[in-house]
Amino acid sequence: MKLLLSIFFVFQVVCSKVEFYGGSYLVYDSYNDYVVESSNENKRQSVASISKIMTAILVIENSRLDKKIIVDETINKAYGSCVYIHIKDKMTIQDLLYGLMLRSGNDCALMLAKSVGGSVNRFVEMMNEKAQELNMKDSHFSNPSGLDEEDEGNVSTVKDMALLYDYCCQNPIFNEIVQTKVYKRQDGMGFWHNKNRLLKDYSYCVGGKTGFTKKARRTLITRAIKGDHDLIIVTFNCGNDFEFHKKKYEECFETMEKQVFFDKGVYVIGGKPYLFDESLFIEKKKEDCVSYIIKDESVYLYVNQHYIRKQKLKRFCFVDLYQMILKDLFYE
Repeated sequence: MKLLLSIFFVFQVVCSKVEFYGGSYLVYDSYNDYVVESSNENKRQSVASISKIMTAILVIENSRLDKKIIVDETINKAYGSCVYIHIKDKMTIQDLLYGLMLRSGNDCALMLAKSVGGSVNRFVEMMNEKAQELNMKDSHFSNPSGLDEEDEGNVSTVKDMALLYDYCCQNPIFNEIVQTKVYKRQDGMGFWHNKNRLLKDYSYCVGGKTGFTKKARRTLITRAIKGDHDLIIVTFNCGNDFEFHKKKYEECFETMEKQVFFDKGVYVIGGKPYLFDESLFIEKKKEDCVSYIIKDESVYLYVNQHYIRKQKLKRFCFVDLYQMILKDLFYE
């Protein structure tokens, strides 16, 4: 058994190498659920088509992908980025989802909203209900597409959009869609290529969504995984957003490291034995200060004195010891 030691880690602060020129940005650690770095993370603005990730996750959670619908006059209100589906076309929800996320089809957004919500207005209500559920405090949705010429558009922050994308990435169907480079339509009407060129230009990129309106300017959200690092980057009004995302990922992957708080095993804490089935660790930048506090039989983790997450302690008993012995005998 190991005796618990209270440890506080301090590292020298180094300056960021990649400069940001734009409205706001945020780097989010998806594994540890914390903001690695940001600028103007709570500044609200129109987010354009990256709001389609909210449309996509609601459709995935509330509809079968093989459901077929007949395109109707709802698409007459679509303009801007479209995949040019036609009234009376018979399409699957899956085809419409890929058209939505790969080609940013506003016509797809309207038909999906109508199918799932019964009406576009009801679907927008569902979007705002989901935002509240995900604690997106600075977000409000007005339509399923992200267009902002005829209404206030979909307003959010880089922080809220990172929270939303992190939630979406827990869904395997969503992940499969956003990391698809080329999609063959089920209706046999050709192929769609993903507008997120980081999928082609950066091998660690595993998805994302582009956006643009004259009001919002360029918006981009992407995710990249390298080793133990799982990061999301969101940028608003950044002219060289693809290049910034790529360079910022490389900077973070280079400067982040795993900090282990407790290795797998048994520890005596406050005179009582506790079992860690797996190592408790956090991915952090080298200059970050990390610490933990133990209270109420839970470990609370902090980065730069900001609370990140907690893990409930598991009391060790003889059954655990018996299982550990069996595992050593038969599985290792």
